[in-house]
Amino acid sequence: MKIAFISDIHGNATALEAVLADIKKKQADKVVVLGDICYRGPEPKRSLDMVRNLDTDVIRGNADDWVYRGIKDGEVPDKALDIMREEQQWTVQHLTKDELNYLGNLPSQLTINLTEMIKVHGFHATPESLFDVVKPTETDESLEDKLMRDQTANVFLYGHIHLPYVRYINGKCVANLGSVGLPFDGLNQASYLMAEGDGNQFNIGIQRVRYDVEKVKKQLKNADYPNLAFLTDVIELGSL
Repeated sequence: MKIAFISDIHGNATALEAVLADIKKKQADKVVVLGDICYRGPEPKRSLDMVRNLDTDVIRGNADDWVYRGIKDGEVPDKALDIMREEQQWTVQHLTKDELNYLGNLPSQLTINLTEMIKVHGFHATPESLFDVVKPTETDESLEDKLMRDQTANVFLYGHIHLPYVRYINGKCVANLGSVGLPFDGLNQASYLMAEGDGNQFNIGIQRVRYDVEKVKKQLKNADYPNLAFLTDVIELGSL
């Protein structure tokens, strides 16, 4: 079995299109989505349409919650709250009530079999939270405590931080997918994860895909997107 895990699309349908083409080329059996579909990008509706057309397992991210119910005080730094709420409202205006309800009613985590002997536990940030930040530099003990709670799982996958990595701890694997639409690691290419399994063996790999960055920058400008300068820089640099 070969499963592609994607997350953190953030309304960047151009990047998602490139990723799905790459997944098809690599002949994955299934695509799984670990949240943050629409918010903070030029094409929220097209991004969501593409995800729903996959007819697959999808879970909710913190940005999906924000689109559905708004951004609460304390969830982002005070200095960013007003502009991020403007971005949220811009996104909501491009979605229907049915689409908003879809985002709000997604489950928060999933378990999927890579093989009959290999189980994957997937969530957006941690099994308990859509918002907690778990960095690649944390100790093995910290990753086990925060992310590797399900003792029956062999592989633990998450999104949220937009920083792809793969670690192996006590014979199990924990990995971050990176971001399809807004990578933060300095490489302005979409990121996703491919998991392959056969019997009791598995292989986990980060995949990077080029997409038309200039096109997305123009889309943001033409759409009169709020917080334009900030988001354009992130798209161009692949970094905050």
